[in-house]
Amino acid sequence: MIKSELVQRIAAQNPHLYQRDVENIVNAILNEITSAMAQGDRVELRGFGAFSVKHRPARTGRNPRTGAHVSVEQKSVPFFKTGKEMRERLNKGEGGADIPDDDVD
Repeated sequence: MIKSELVQRIAAQNPHLYQRDVENIVNAILNEITSAMAQGDRVELRGFGAFSVKHRPARTGRNPRTGAHVSVEQKSVPFFKTGKEMRERLNKGEGGADIPDDDVD
């Protein structure tokens, strides 16, 4: 699903809202998540997941074509970890998904 499809689906579920207002809301949420991550903060949406930033140190890589060593600078990459509720919904219907973690011996 792309952002425009998300906006259309939310607008269809909420006919009292204009599509442009839904688009502004979705953009505001995504911009706030992005801004928080840019500052190094962690964003947690209960039941959905958590967005955070992982820092990768500088290293020496290798060009696969020539085999030459190349220096790769340090970088920050976005990371998303799903929440428990989302994992349960995604795995519903598979093997042992109906067994709560607390009951496993």
